Amino acid sequence: MKYLILIHSNPASRALWETLSDAQRLEFGRGHLRLSEELAESGELVVSEGLTDPELAKRVSVREGQTLTTDGPFAEVKEYLAGFMLVECDTGDEAVAIAARVPDAVFGSVELRPVLDMSELEL
Repeated sequence: MKYLILIHSNPASRALWETLSDAQRLEFGRGHLRLSEELAESGELVVSEGLTDPELAKRVSVREGQTLTTDGPFAEVKEYLAGFMLVECDTGDEAVAIAARVPDAVFGSVELRPVLDMSELEL
């Protein structure tokens, strides 16, 4: 089964990030790379990416056949998606164990969500 690990950032985690030394920030990034490499080697990693600043985001909707876009950031949101990992595991417990290894889990929390399996859906 596939699980999506959502890595969030917020004012508290950003404030903590600002207190880290350059060496600590570098080790944090290396922690992400090591985890991705280990999961790729074990066959559990489907994809892992960080996301750019939320100010570069666009919200897209379609109304009456017209595509509408709104530029970010979105003032009502203090927490934002900073990155994600898509992993494939046999059990939810394995997915939780992987999520606990994400460096961001030390500063706050990461969200773990099962991916809907739509392979059985008939069109």
